[in-house]
Amino acid sequence: MSFALEAAQVSKAYGTVHALDGLTLNIPRGGIFGILGPNGAGKSTLFRIVLGLVRPTTGETRLLGAPAGDIRALRRIGAVIETPRFLPWLTGRDTLRMLALESGMKTPDIAGWLDRVGLTEAADRKVNGYSVGMKQRLALAAALLTRPEVLILDEPTSGMDPAGILEMRALMRELADRDGVTIILASHQLDEVQRVCDAVAILDRGKLVADGRVDTLTAVNEQLRLLASPLDKVLELLGARGKADGADAVLAAIPRAEAPALIAGLVKAKIEITEARWIGGDLEKVFLSHTGETDAG
Repeated sequence: MSFALEAAQVSKAYGTVHALDGLTLNIPRGGIFGILGPNGAGKSTLFRIVLGLVRPTTGETRLLGAPAGDIRALRRIGAVIETPRFLPWLTGRDTLRMLALESGMKTPDIAGWLDRVGLTEAADRKVNGYSVGMKQRLALAAALLTRPEVLILDEPTSGMDPAGILEMRALMRELADRDGVTIILASHQLDEVQRVCDAVAILDRGKLVADGRVDTLTAVNEQLRLLASPLDKVLELLGARGKADGADAVLAAIPRAEAPALIAGLVKAKIEITEARWIGGDLEKVFLSHTGETDAG
């Protein structure tokens, strides 16, 4: 397996403060990977180290198999770390033109990327009139100009309204699924992370405390809620694995793999099923169980 990002026993100390503490993490290429953790867990520090902006106290990181800061690897990376800043007197279009020239690009698809991030109508407005969310979009367009293989994003939906968040989610999925870009992101939005990410790592006090596929991590808390009748017959068939949820529903504590057989068995027993859906399997519960925090920042 090839990896987009590798960290081996990485520590970073600022005086007596340990931003990272012996972190070992391997992020495979492909898909969308989320990095979560309370404020000060080390997410932004990890990004800065792998991009060669900060040196670790101990340990080693690699991007696309190359050591941190390797110029050839960095040319294959796009990144937006923390709040983006631009020259306020330039328009969005001119900002991308300037960055393209600095990167040595001869035929950058500026109009195409402005369109994909939703800034076509604002392309010729000065950046000092952009909202925080619009600046996030412009930063993403700038990171994508070189058509990177890996995209690193720190709080990509910061300052966006709900419609903007939906658009950003769709764009990230499109970049991963259609364009083949590996996306590594940190976000406060646990619900959005669960919706968009394939896998996550949870950091706490600079250490890795959990990682894996989102569906696997959240399956621990899931239950199948069945609207069915007669209810007493459903409870009888489920036994200890079922309990009533109100007057017309049952919660079944079963793994997802057993759901098709259960539903088939209920139908065979002449039980009428109106609805079957999974509930309770959310990333917030997983996060809280490993960090005790309510903030994923």
